[in-house]
Formats: sequence, C-alpha cells, structure tokens
Amino acid sequence: MELRQLRYFVEVAEREHISEAAEYLHVAQSAISRQIANLEDELGTPLFERVGRNVKLTPIGKIFLEHTITALKAIDFAAKQVEEYLDPAKGTIKIGFPTSLASYVLPTVISAFKRQYPDLQFQLRQGSYRFLIDAVKNRELNLAFLGPLPPKDESIQSTILFTENIAALLPANHPLAKKESIQLAELRNDLFVLFPDGYILHKVAMDACRAAGFLPNVISEGEDLDALKGLVAAGIGVSLLPESSLYDSAARFTVKVPIQSPTIPRTVGIISPINREIAPSEKIFLDFVTNFFSRLSQFQ
Repeated sequence: MELRQLRYFVEVAEREHISEAAEYLHVAQSAISRQIANLEDELGTPLFERVGRNVKLTPIGKIFLEHTITALKAIDFAAKQVEEYLDPAKGTIKIGFPTSLASYVLPTVISAFKRQYPDLQFQLRQGSYRFLIDAVKNRELNLAFLGPLPPKDESIQSTILFTENIAALLPANHPLAKKESIQLAELRNDLFVLFPDGYILHKVAMDACRAAGFLPNVISEGEDLDALKGLVAAGIGVSLLPESSLYDSAARFTVKVPIQSPTIPRTVGIISPINREIAPSEKIFLDFVTNFFSRLSQFQ
C-alpha cells in the first residue's frame, strides 16, 4: 500500500469522479484507475461502485475513507514536525482566539513576533470559548488565546499572560459618562447590550451584576465587539467589556468608565495540551508570548 494510492483514493472518493480527480491531481485518468485497482486488489474488496459516469463508495469504502483521511493527516503532521525540527524558524503556527482578543491583544503580539521571526507563518482560527478549549483537547489546535482561562484541567496547560478588569462602556451622553469611576449598581436601571447567552463574557457580565445586587435588563445582543460598541454608540444601552478590547478601538460616541465596585477581573492567557508535544514553531511562539507579556508587566 502506497501513499500515492491513498491520496488518489481520497480525491476520487471526495469528487465521486475519476476524471475530475485526475484533472485536479494533474495525472492521467488511467494512472488513477490503475492505482485504485491495485489498492482494491491488495485489500481484497471493491472500494467503489460505478453509478452512471460517476463512482460511489461501497459501504466498506466509506469505512476505509474515514481511516485513510485520519492516517494521511497524521502522516502530513509527522512530516511537518520533521521539517520544523530541521528548521523551526520556517514553520506554520496554528492558533485560536476569541473575538474579545481580536482587536488589540492578538495583532499586538503577532506583529511583535513577526518582527523577530519574519519567516514563520500563521493560521488563525477565531472561535467561541468552548470551541477553543475543545479544539486544543481534540488536536485541532495546539495553542489558543483565552480570557478568562478555564478551570484546572488534566489535559490542558494554562499560561497566564496578564490580568485585566471589565469596564463599563457608556454612550457619550450618559449621565455617568464624565465620572472617573462608578459603582456597577449605578447601572441597575439602564438597558444593557451584551454578548448572547452561551458566550463567556455574557456569563461574566451577568455574574458581576448579580454580585452588585441586580439582574441586568438586556435589551439587545451582539456576537462581536464591533456590534456591541455600535449599539452603545447608538444609545441603545450600556455594556460591560474587557479593558483590552477598548484600548484603541472604542467606538465614537462612547466612553469607557472603570468600575470601582465590584471589581471584575479576568485572566487572559494561552492554553496548550499537556499530553502531547507541540511543534517547534509553536514552542517558539509560546515562549515569545510568555516573555513578551512578562516584559510588559515590568513597565506597568
């Protein structure tokens, strides 16, 4: 059984057409047909059945396809690992991030990293809090930024990068907009715009309001920071957002006001797997990020 045969098999299975697979792979149709026939002879069973001008997987072919895709991914990953061990500074780093870190933290650290390691490339995946944790557990990702960091988990290593507070974002004409800080309870009669239920920052906001003695009247929801900032700017309501998301991108007609009581801290960090080794390029990035925020904290 050869890798070439397996790759031909996957292309034909996904396209359900030998000539289309041949065109994509830039090989003769007869070569693909021959390699598929050799693979079926070796396995002792047909993998395809003809349906008109197309081909369809047999039941055993569907099973074989599932395992073949898994095997090829593992082989490609192993080859990538070898390549990166030979030259760690020319790999590709896959990293996940939530929307709350997309506007400031992520571009700040990546731009600093690229100045030092210009040949390393990134594949970035935005996702929800739960998705990013599961992606690291399920080997889809090895690194993901998160805020707040998840509870202790036997399969995940959490590295704290910094701690920040949640602040109030108010319309510029709000009665409290000119105050240096506020008590969260002062917003009990306001309308709120928050992330939807199921988002971690929705839970953070709801828990903070409960601690202040009230349940917020949520009038509208947004699934990203720009949407929430826009709603606040339009005077629809107030919001509670991480300070780092407001550093240099607060919407016009809004004001960020610190919350004096209760303080609402959140940890921001990066998670990685405990039970498997990460790629050399990813290790370089993890070390860089840790040192980067450690240096920043010394000047704050």
